[in-house]
Order: sequence, then C-alpha cells, then structure tokens
Amino acid sequence: MALTKNDIVARIHELGFTKKKSVETVESLLDIIKKSLQNGEDVLISGFGKFCVKQKKERRGRNPATGSDLTLRERKVVTFKCSGKLREKINGA
Repeated sequence: MALTKNDIVARIHELGFTKKKSVETVESLLDIIKKSLQNGEDVLISGFGKFCVKQKKERRGRNPATGSDLTLRERKVVTFKCSGKLREKINGA
C-alpha cells in the first residue's frame, strides 16, 4: 500500500500542528518541488535523494495493442536517485 498525501498530512498533524497548517506545509513543499522541476532545476534532499529533469529525444515506438509503428515525441521526464543513506536504511544496513 502506498503512502498518500493525506497520510503525510495526518502524520504531520500527529506532531502537534493543526490540520490546516499540516495541509499548507505539505502543499507548499510539493509546490516548491514542482516549480523547481518545471524550471529545469534539480531538487536535492540530503539523506533522501535527488530529483532530476531529463530530456528524452524523439524515438520510434510501437503500440503494443495494435502492433502499429509510431513516433514518440521529444519530452522531459523526472527521474529519482535515492541517496546512499536512504538505500542503507531500506536495506537494513
């Protein structure tokens, strides 16, 4: 089961913040991250990881349902690379 935005808000609320302040905090943080990525900036959160925007070139593809060839347009994608500390924590080291 995935951790949702509502779950994060609830956990911040448990720390003693009001529900409204918890929602505002989460929304503000996500807006900052979205705007930075939209501007092509990387987002580095020490001890957690790094979000990067990568440019993908136009390429040939195939529709798996019909088998017909198509061209996938040039686009930007967001990638995430976790930090060594997070990787160690996940692996129990």
